[in-house]
Amino acid sequence: MATEVILLEKVEKLGSIGDVVKVKPGYARNFLLPQNKALRATADNIAYFETMRKQLEKANEEKKAKAQKQAKKVDGAKVILIRQASEAGHLYGSVTSRDIADAVIEKTKEEVARNQIVMNNNFKTIGLFPVEIMLHPEVKAVVTINIARSEEEAETQEKTGVIAVDSEEKAEIKAEEKSEEKSTDEAA
Repeated sequence: MATEVILLEKVEKLGSIGDVVKVKPGYARNFLLPQNKALRATADNIAYFETMRKQLEKANEEKKAKAQKQAKKVDGAKVILIRQASEAGHLYGSVTSRDIADAVIEKTKEEVARNQIVMNNNFKTIGLFPVEIMLHPEVKAVVTINIARSEEEAETQEKTGVIAVDSEEKAEIKAEEKSEEKSTDEAA
């Protein structure tokens, strides 16, 4: 069974301000309504929304303009996160949205909440990763996080664009191949 709601702001993959949409009851009850992103689509609420429409649209435009200014400062930032990792590049732990938000705030001096960081899962290896930050439903910025074991390794990764572990593993593999070639040559 679906619940009808009126959106009070743009919600990605759902609709824009004023759209009446059907959503699952749990999504409405647990996310849209408590976050003031929607109202239940009753006759009274529809009438109330129509009286408040201009104010809501004006407030949305102000928030969007503020987010665009913030996006100019944040977009394209490169953030270094130093973490302990194994020789193969697997982190002891992971990098979460809180870690990224704190690093972006430190780097750009712009306020970014951890719930604005768009992540499908935590980062568990070293390397360079693009991360999307949703500053407003209509404004996004992309930062690059550089996860490394040391400042030197982070600089190398940024300059070359190659993960430091990859080059080390390739060197080890080449050394193994050479030693195997030597042993086959000596055996022959």
